[in-house]
Amino acid sequence: MSAGHSHAQVRAGHERMLWIALGLTGSFMVAEVIGAFVTGSLALLSDAAHMMTDALALAISLVAIQVAKRPADRKRTFGYARFEILAAAFNALLLFAVAFYILYEAYQRLQAPTEIQPTGMLVIAVLGLIVNLISMRLLSAASGESLNVKGAYLEVWSDMLGSIGVIIAAGVIMFTGWGWIDSVVAAAIGFWVLPRTWTLLKESMNVLLQGVPDGIDIDHVEQAIRGVPGVKDTHDLHIWALTSGKNVLSAHLVADSSQGTEQQILSQVTELLHEKFDISHATLQVEGEGFQHDDHDEVHA
Repeated sequence: MSAGHSHAQVRAGHERMLWIALGLTGSFMVAEVIGAFVTGSLALLSDAAHMMTDALALAISLVAIQVAKRPADRKRTFGYARFEILAAAFNALLLFAVAFYILYEAYQRLQAPTEIQPTGMLVIAVLGLIVNLISMRLLSAASGESLNVKGAYLEVWSDMLGSIGVIIAAGVIMFTGWGWIDSVVAAAIGFWVLPRTWTLLKESMNVLLQGVPDGIDIDHVEQAIRGVPGVKDTHDLHIWALTSGKNVLSAHLVADSSQGTEQQILSQVTELLHEKFDISHATLQVEGEGFQHDDHDEVHA
């Protein structure tokens, strides 16, 4: 099975999980938004806001997968796979906006407390927690394979924290009457989400800026290539990712023709890159006496 077909099948699996998660999230979102206003709970409102952004994030992720399916053309020669990374970056920015909004509302509510109905908070939060746990279960495996799905997963994960926070706040209010705990829990959720959101944004920007993928040491790759029989040196080495799980490399190889033919050296380097570093696409040019060619030799791992 080719790397392209395998990647397409993985993406199809991601799409199915996202559709199910979107259905669960969307069906509960309306009830939670209404419940937040009925009970007067800011913590529940923050959870409802997260649920709303969950639905938007899941929808954006699904759109990104659809666009990424489009084949390469004369204008987008690498295809549209990176659209999924754009979706991940957008979801990170969305999470930042929600977190800062909740922090602002928590501050405002602490200055002017309002009456809260803890029983309604508790019921809605428990139902929300169940929905979030199911969605997290659906997306957990795929979140390690795709930044796009990871963005959606983090949205659901942060909302799950929100549901737990609301349950705790409702319990405290029921037994103590401390209404201010609602705002404190909402603020805690906002602060908890921020560093995870920053990590997602940083990973997305690394791909968009064509940085070396996480988990790949460029010095290690260079040393490994130089260890291939016939390769004396390498330069103009570049490694980047088109999208999650699709790494790309280009390099010039200075080789010794007495150690093997050009094709033999290219085959060995290609096999090394694929098996040891999970680099699926490599463009390599062999230089040195004894090698006659006019064009770059492109090989696919």
